[in-house]
Amino acid sequence: MKATNIFLFATLIASTICNAQFTDEVNSNRPGKSMMAFSVGKSVFQTETGVNYITEDHENLKYKAKGYNADFAMRWGLFKEELEVIAEIQYQKDAYQQFGVTTDRSALRQTVFGAKFLFYDPFKKGPEKPNLYSWKANHRFKWKQFIPAFSAYAGVNFNFSENNLFSNTTVIEPNFSPKVMAIAQNHFGSRTVLVTNLIYNKIGTEFASIDYILTLTRGINQNWSAFIENQGYNGKYYSDGIVRVGAAFLHEKNMQFDASIGTNIKSTPGIFYGGIGFTWRFTKNYKEVKMDKPGTRSKMDKKMDKKADKKKRKDEVE
Repeated sequence: MKATNIFLFATLIASTICNAQFTDEVNSNRPGKSMMAFSVGKSVFQTETGVNYITEDHENLKYKAKGYNADFAMRWGLFKEELEVIAEIQYQKDAYQQFGVTTDRSALRQTVFGAKFLFYDPFKKGPEKPNLYSWKANHRFKWKQFIPAFSAYAGVNFNFSENNLFSNTTVIEPNFSPKVMAIAQNHFGSRTVLVTNLIYNKIGTEFASIDYILTLTRGINQNWSAFIENQGYNGKYYSDGIVRVGAAFLHEKNMQFDASIGTNIKSTPGIFYGGIGFTWRFTKNYKEVKMDKPGTRSKMDKKMDKKADKKKRKDEVE
């Protein structure tokens, strides 16, 4: 999956019984900005935080700004394995200098609440059976890997009056605006993952934009992964492209550290930042959800499972 232990997915699909969205190791959207297709798992709570040093230099408006921003995301698997609710907050504090005058700025730059649902999982039916008679057949190029997992996201941007501190226009954004996103996630072998986000942001406002994010992640070993990312904005007031690179380290199964740097392609303004981040997952309330491969369990097996579940519920009541 994204910038974390890629090998977990190879382990996941290699077994006869799959554990739905939940995986043995934490799955983080960090350190990139794209959103993965898979959720954290039902009843799983996850936090993703980061701090960045950031500089801006606008050659036309003749201003410079230096400071930091901090972002915080909360992800919670709710009701179903495929459903996840997400809250994202970004705070920025910097020193803005223009025409010899320096102004200290600080405000919430972004506040977004939304939900994501996985509509298609190519791994749900389990792994493709190996050909016991042909090494060539097992190692040939497979077009099926171009079929991605697919999710959809819908959310709301909440705007506070101080948000306009970081805008290059005097036009004030509405108090809230919709945001929707299509998410695709391809797995090329056991180490490489491509995540694609197509975004329609701030719908119905003058700040509406059609954006995209492409994130390519490569697993290096069981603990390290690296990524490269391209993000594009296409709106009336702001159009730009940003490139990011970075790495993530899986400290333990529920904890990840990361670092990244990024820059844009414009000089109005020119932006550079670098930062570190941390992801933590709480799984105590998670109950394993098992999905059997078709044809692997008989009717008698399923009947016995139902009897065992009924007895368990009876014992709990007593």
